[in-house]
Amino acid sequence: MKKIIILALAVILNLSCSNTREKLSDKALNFELTNAAGKKVALKEIIKNHKGKAVVLEFWASWCGDCVKNMPNVKKLQTENPTTDFVFISFDKTPEAWKAGIEKHELVGEQYYVGETMKGDFGKAVGIDWIPRYMVLNQKGKVELYRAIETDNEKVEALLKGLAN
Repeated sequence: MKKIIILALAVILNLSCSNTREKLSDKALNFELTNAAGKKVALKEIIKNHKGKAVVLEFWASWCGDCVKNMPNVKKLQTENPTTDFVFISFDKTPEAWKAGIEKHELVGEQYYVGETMKGDFGKAVGIDWIPRYMVLNQKGKVELYRAIETDNEKVEALLKGLAN
């Protein structure tokens, strides 16, 4: 009986924790990314510029096989959600590789370059442990889905449909 109660409590705790929204840390929000024109822009400014629209942040790199493999799904999401803004944040090793990846994969949306590896300060601040990684923000710039990977496409799609209503 004691084991059943402990198991039930663990399940309840897990479910309640999974429903809480994670927030972006001040460190993440203040981190400056480089845009395609070479200008440094803090993540909080990027988010602010998209207020009023749902936003998908995609963390990726051109060297990432899973990222490249999932590009058709991202493009499908973009087509099916024309009122959602897509912001691509790259962990490429060099600006040249980042720009070549944008061109090669014909990525449409805002493009930013981190300038460090996934294990750097920014990657740690947003909890990057795998790419591609997606984060969905609502029209007020608040995090609706903090951590999604390429296998969560249906979850992202359903959330975007809900935000569009």
